[in-house]
Amino acid sequence: MPVFKAPLRDMRFVLDDVFQATDLWARLPALADVVDRDTVDAILEEAAKFNENVVFPLNRSGDEEGAVFNAGEVTTPAGFKDAFTQYGEGGWIGLGADPRWGGQGMPKMVTVMTEEILFGANPSFALYPLLGIGAALSMSQHASDELNERYLPKIYSGEWSGTMCLTEPHAGTDLGIIKTKAVPQADGSYELTGTKIFITGGEHDLASNIIHLVLAKLPDAPAGSKGISLFVVPKFLVNEDGSVGARNPVSAGNIEHKMGIKGSATCVMNFDAAKGWLVGEINQGLAAMFVMMNYERLSMGLQGIGASEVAYQNAAAYAKDRLQGRSAKGAAQPEKAADSLLVHPDVRRMLLNVRAHNEAGRCFAMYVSKYLDLAKYSDDADERAQAADRVALMTPVAKAFLTDKAFEACVEAQQVFGGHGYVREWGMEQLVRDTRIAQIYEGTNGVQAQDLVGRKLVKNRGAYVHNYVTEVRELIARVQGDSALASAAQATAAAADAIAQATDDLVAASAQDADEINAAAVDFLHAFGLFTYAHMWLLMLQAAQGKDGDFYADKRRVAGFFFSRMLPELDMRLAFIRGGAAPLMALSAEGF
Repeated sequence: MPVFKAPLRDMRFVLDDVFQATDLWARLPALADVVDRDTVDAILEEAAKFNENVVFPLNRSGDEEGAVFNAGEVTTPAGFKDAFTQYGEGGWIGLGADPRWGGQGMPKMVTVMTEEILFGANPSFALYPLLGIGAALSMSQHASDELNERYLPKIYSGEWSGTMCLTEPHAGTDLGIIKTKAVPQADGSYELTGTKIFITGGEHDLASNIIHLVLAKLPDAPAGSKGISLFVVPKFLVNEDGSVGARNPVSAGNIEHKMGIKGSATCVMNFDAAKGWLVGEINQGLAAMFVMMNYERLSMGLQGIGASEVAYQNAAAYAKDRLQGRSAKGAAQPEKAADSLLVHPDVRRMLLNVRAHNEAGRCFAMYVSKYLDLAKYSDDADERAQAADRVALMTPVAKAFLTDKAFEACVEAQQVFGGHGYVREWGMEQLVRDTRIAQIYEGTNGVQAQDLVGRKLVKNRGAYVHNYVTEVRELIARVQGDSALASAAQATAAAADAIAQATDDLVAASAQDADEINAAAVDFLHAFGLFTYAHMWLLMLQAAQGKDGDFYADKRRVAGFFFSRMLPELDMRLAFIRGGAAPLMALSAEGF
């Protein structure tokens, strides 16, 4: 049976040693009196206890039982309802929410850690509260006070839950062609009619009401994405006193039978003249929805890190215990029939690939969270604007690179088990199945790569990337005089130069051939992701410098593995880009 322990030691290292979060919060007036180190410690300890003891034990049973659909109703796996109630009552759903609506106002630098723990414990369960958090976040920034007062406190308490309804049978990424219609009514509401698919938590038995955020078009809306509006559509209408009223004509037509996350109900939702209310401005629905999407995309990266952390813990434990073969240098455990798997360099390669990703990815998620907090809480307008630019650049990387590497990590951890990794009882095959979806939903990773290269690189002629490269070079300048950091600093500097050059080359190439953007997108995202990992490892080495103990010594050893065995992939990815679009476009459509 798989095991899971929240990686609190590493989280505290990233929060305290690397990013010195307490000092950051102290200089932000909006956070100075809200969060302190003792509070964060208590939150982390309780998050670990609840998820290890309540949520994680439901992971395998939830996968085996799955969500069940019957005549429009969805039953979640045994134990989910009670755990969801406890999760809401414990204040976890509102941990990072605005206190005006019943939240606790914790910064993203705190909730990034609790989300990783939750995803590590049980990704199917995690999706139910996190979709509500995302929907409420979008509403809090765009809906009227009247709507927010009606819905948000009960979402944050866990009495109600939330969804986001974007995708339609014919419209996935291309939301401009959605067909769901919203017809204005005399009382200021709208009637929504249409079908949405792939709606996570669209129907379930965990909460007494489900609040759907729905993208739709008014009858006279402009064509394309400029004509999309956002509406709040509750499963049950809400009475004036806040109680649950009559059933709204919105229902689940079915649930999907999926490769993984089987405890999560992925629904087909039908809106049959369902009553809804406008969120934000008419035809500005995408802007409102993307408030949620940016946070959700980081959350998908956290799903990946959570899964690969569990995968590493179990694979490392198995490798220590499993006796198989002898060391090439002679018996390491002569008193036993064979040596442990850890005497074999290739097994260590797989484990270190996973661990180096986990630790760099965790640090990178905290880095993005820092800029999310600065964009939201800083009282300096220039700092807020610069932070927002950094978040815009890093969001597709946080979603796509972290989940691509996490899936690879889960497969490698599974491989450590050999045949046992393919057998259900060890838990590795479920991790692989569950993690695969993170590369697909919230915008496929290919689309994230196009966003990075097209919108965040070419559109502003590389300004976002070059600003980030400048930040990394400033760190290199600060540490390069330290002989213990010189090698890592030099490797990071070479990566910075390569990324800067590739950025300029892509801007120039795209002006000659529009296909170059799409052709280069995934490889550039992976090269850029490796560059961010180099940055994170250099930050962690700086934070560990001069500190004694096994934790810091191991941090330096894993960093050495990253720089020598993982970072060189960056050059390979850039070589692929230099191959250009022509080889991809040479085969005719008929040839396929």
